[in-house]
Amino acid sequence: MSQAVRIGIAGLGRLGRRHAENLAFRVPGAELVAATSPIKEEQDWATSTFPGLTAYASLGEMLNHPDLDAVWLVTPTSLHAEQTIEVIEAGKHVFCEKPLALETADCDRVIEVARKHADQLVMVGFMRRFDSAYAEAKRMIDAGELGDIFSIRCSSEDPVDPNGFFIRFAPTSGGIFLDCCIHDIDLVRWMLDGAKVTNVSSAGSRVMYPALADCGDVDNAFATANFETGAVATFHVSRTSHRGYEANMIIAGTKGTVEIGKAIPRQPLTLERDSSRTICGQVDFFERFDEAFLNEARAFVEAVRSGGPTPSSIEDAREATSLACSLRDVLTVS
Repeated sequence: MSQAVRIGIAGLGRLGRRHAENLAFRVPGAELVAATSPIKEEQDWATSTFPGLTAYASLGEMLNHPDLDAVWLVTPTSLHAEQTIEVIEAGKHVFCEKPLALETADCDRVIEVARKHADQLVMVGFMRRFDSAYAEAKRMIDAGELGDIFSIRCSSEDPVDPNGFFIRFAPTSGGIFLDCCIHDIDLVRWMLDGAKVTNVSSAGSRVMYPALADCGDVDNAFATANFETGAVATFHVSRTSHRGYEANMIIAGTKGTVEIGKAIPRQPLTLERDSSRTICGQVDFFERFDEAFLNEARAFVEAVRSGGPTPSSIEDAREATSLACSLRDVLTVS
């Protein structure tokens, strides 16, 4: 494909708007031509921000946009599987934000449809694979520089939200493992070349946000996964960080250890005053992974233009969902 990839985006919330801006202004070879949202204010934002773009009230309407090549789904997770199938069957390539579905069986349905439409590319948004630090760690593992990997420790922490904004979306998010921990789950599987899981356990608490009990979710969770290679992965995922956003990983092997993402400040400035030291933590995942989101979008567009394949497979996305569901299903709450 020599011409630009004509893309329509579905979902214009906080993350959807960031994706839209990347596709419109920062991704060579992409042309954002359409957007859909059931919310009139979001439609108006799109048409005023991107001159020439056409806004629609539904995905079905947008799929009829002239010469549309691909659809970018940034919709509620509960809609991902059905909408991905709808886009594939409409003959469009599709990028879907993580996770692909809330249940493994729904991932299987997507995979079955995708295999019948082999010319349509499908990619799921595991953007941390496109972060330079995680990518370098993967290169080191593949090159044997760390030896045999026996331990991966992951921690992903969102800042305390005084308004409990995320609680409104918790009933449809799939829970903390599918909503927040899924990136670490995908990364661990990537680092271990898709090794099979042999055992899992998980525990959690909801001390700061007791309302999460209404949908069986927690505000902090801890989990362990054993792999057939002998490696053990541990996960800590939290919505209660007091220092800002942080995602880190420690990978230990027989030849060396690498640590990723620990204590990255918002800016390289430390203030010392009145016998105290202050470092500004990052506000959210946009600050930490801005370049990763951009690299991910560029990779998808390039895959469409070159005829594929995408850098990660929907089978990978299926296995990430499967492990997240396993951790969710054995969760015990203190």
